[in-house]
Amino acid sequence: MTAEENLSRLGITLPSPPAPVAAYVPWVRTGNIVMTSGQLPWVGEQMRYAGKLGAELTDEQGYEAARLCAINAIAQLKAATGDLEKIRQLVRLEGNIHCAPGFRGHPGVLNGASDLMAEVFGDRGRHTRTALGVNEMPCDAAVQLSVFAEVED
Repeated sequence: MTAEENLSRLGITLPSPPAPVAAYVPWVRTGNIVMTSGQLPWVGEQMRYAGKLGAELTDEQGYEAARLCAINAIAQLKAATGDLEKIRQLVRLEGNIHCAPGFRGHPGVLNGASDLMAEVFGDRGRHTRTALGVNEMPCDAAVQLSVFAEVED
């Protein structure tokens, strides 16, 4: 199945790629690599998951926040390539988890993004990743996700 067919099977309609909230571009292509800027858990213009994991938010809410970030990242990848079948391989996911002191569930939260990428892209969605905890986030977002993808013309 194609990535678009997998999205449809999962009941996901890609949103318009979120606009930057400051002085940067949403993605850059250099050679055969596309890198997205940090994607937040926006739904339209609403921050769906705001707050810190381990304080205001549960691990399950963090997982869903990471999944929303991944949906927005996929929308950016589609904007960058015009066709998700041009994604040859996801190379790396970098996730920042907004968390309270003592929170240690970073890997499980970021699985929300990793699991979705595997469901959408299959083997092409397997990737390296980094999951870091941070004290403060832009717009009080629960998760921020950046994606690096190898693309073909």
